[in-house]
Amino acid sequence: MTLDVRGSIKNTKLSKNPYVVFEELISNAIDSYLIRKHDDPTAPSLSIRVDVAFQKVDLLDDRDVMTITCADNGCGLGEAQLKAFLTKDTSYKDDLTISGIGKCKGAGRIQFFHYFAGMAIDSTFRRDGQVFRRWMTYDERQKQIEADDFAEDAGDASKIGTTIQLLNFKDAARVRLPPNALLSAMFSAAALKKQMLLAFLQRLVGLSSQLGDFEIVFSTTHWAQPDQTEVLRRQDLPVVTAVREVQVEERDPDTGGGLGTFQTFRLSHYRLDAASFGLKRNAIAFCAKFSPVRDITNRYLRSKTEQNNPVGGYNHIVLIESDFLDQHVNEQRDNFEDIPEELEAGGLFGSERVSYETIHAAIDPVIDAMVIPGDWKKEDVVKEITDKYGVTEDMLQETSTRVVYGESAQKIVDRVLKKYQEKVIDETAEIYRLKEEIVAAEPDSADFRKKISEISWKYTTSLKNFDMANLSQLVVRRACIVEVLALACGRNLSVQNLDDGARRKDERIIHSIFFPMRQDSTEVTDHDIWLLSEEYHYYDYIASDMPLANIVWNSDEKVFENDIDQAFKDLLARRAQDHGAKRPDIALFSKEGSAIIVEFKAPGVSMDDHVGDLNQYAHLLAAKSGGRIKRFYGYLIGDTLDPLRLNGWTPFPTGKGWFNSDNLIDPTTRTKLGETYFEILHFDDVVDRARKRIGVYQDKLKFSIPK
Repeated sequence: MTLDVRGSIKNTKLSKNPYVVFEELISNAIDSYLIRKHDDPTAPSLSIRVDVAFQKVDLLDDRDVMTITCADNGCGLGEAQLKAFLTKDTSYKDDLTISGIGKCKGAGRIQFFHYFAGMAIDSTFRRDGQVFRRWMTYDERQKQIEADDFAEDAGDASKIGTTIQLLNFKDAARVRLPPNALLSAMFSAAALKKQMLLAFLQRLVGLSSQLGDFEIVFSTTHWAQPDQTEVLRRQDLPVVTAVREVQVEERDPDTGGGLGTFQTFRLSHYRLDAASFGLKRNAIAFCAKFSPVRDITNRYLRSKTEQNNPVGGYNHIVLIESDFLDQHVNEQRDNFEDIPEELEAGGLFGSERVSYETIHAAIDPVIDAMVIPGDWKKEDVVKEITDKYGVTEDMLQETSTRVVYGESAQKIVDRVLKKYQEKVIDETAEIYRLKEEIVAAEPDSADFRKKISEISWKYTTSLKNFDMANLSQLVVRRACIVEVLALACGRNLSVQNLDDGARRKDERIIHSIFFPMRQDSTEVTDHDIWLLSEEYHYYDYIASDMPLANIVWNSDEKVFENDIDQAFKDLLARRAQDHGAKRPDIALFSKEGSAIIVEFKAPGVSMDDHVGDLNQYAHLLAAKSGGRIKRFYGYLIGDTLDPLRLNGWTPFPTGKGWFNSDNLIDPTTRTKLGETYFEILHFDDVVDRARKRIGVYQDKLKFSIPK
């Protein structure tokens, strides 16, 4: 039997817990006593003594060096115990059918060698009805410890138990302690008593009937300070205030959906009177094998002041235990392995079904109720958040933001706004993929708008933004439409890349972006006439290359005379024989007596050849509506214009467009038929207006499509 000390140090990490050596000494002493008590029910109550001696490093150095001696009245280092001591990954304790034994891998004692360069063991035990004593000494120059290193002779039955002495505290371990920490302050008798009470509270309470009227004595001696002694007794143990069991549902690692299976977490709450116990802090921790492992106090008590002082006159200790935690504790028992913060499909912890996020979702409300003072009211904080910052309770729920004790209203609002921002900003690569899909759009295809809606929802989802989800989708969708229009006007859509000799359809494509061709608003509700003006989106009737004679108001009343479509044909035939079947590209009508006429001209076609079209359309609509339509708004949209051919038109202060406002006069009778307002717009101006209109919302969402 051999313990490879150097190999064990190499393969077992140094624990981050500065009290790990004391905890391992006392834990092993308790286990040893339980074995003795199991074999000898008449054994006296548990007795453990921990002596810590601080010596000066040298005459010129004020630093301390430390020696620890731990003596217990356990079963001693018998044959089975010696074999387990010399076996690194032992299953010795796992096979003992003794209640309260701490299951382990035998790695705890390796921390002794991490922290100290020397060790001495002196143990008395029973074997075959006789009492023996065995002892050995070790220093770090030895590579390993073997059974032959132990001497043995007859022992004294009154001294059954084990004394372990750890010597020469290593500098490598000292640097892991808090900066400027004094050993004599961290490991004073008073500090050790309080720390070990926290560390062993759950185990000592659970084993109180087996351990009897136990005593754990902590004694310190110091070269420049008075000796100290503190005793932790059975009567010092508090009574558990409350015990709650919480079920944490396991989730599918691929989908995140609940599996209907659960892990049980047991929460033990100790509310200790501050005047009686004098603890320096509150403690809330995930435990493994009866001992705290991962401190999470700052999740519930935010400030150092609250963590280190009584809350409502009490120190609170909440210990969280679970078989799940026992199975995931690491070898050093200072953290847990393979528990992800969140479940992410296909991630590093792809096979795990429980995360810290799911655990906290279940236990947080329970712990809040345990540690929060009775005079604190969440409703008061929510009211302050709403009144002062305008953040509503719905917004808190939408962003899964908890209102926790000790956190200011401003900090809670900061968290809400940060979560909104995180939900809005997408991964850059996804947005560039959106750009690629937009370039490939075909505006005159039957499923164009369905496709735009699909990709805008897709990328709205990728923004992880379901705060005001419909608004977000609308903004993303409209940003896509504007981008498609800009590309179409510049002949940069993939569908516009034609082979030589192929017939171009640029006007048809641009027309279709505003409103699908040869349909009307009784058939189509998904269109983008808002590109001209938001209010046009809500007109009573919109027609695109549709027979105007079919327009009906009030269920059965037709707006225009039956021959209006033939009249349009005649009008247009006089202008160009090949346009004999053409109507206004888009016409919009409201019951209040207004009409919107939209004419598109393909890129390269001069608009000044068609400035009279709008006036002619208006005359015909006025005449054939029987006076119902009196206000006419017209838009002539293209990219080519000779301003010298315009008469009576005024340029806009900005942009390259022109406008004209006048009365609509019958040329024969000089009767006023109505009023007109016409605009000649360049495609660039329409795109620019639409971008500015939607840009306000894009800025709010921090969403943009790459150029």
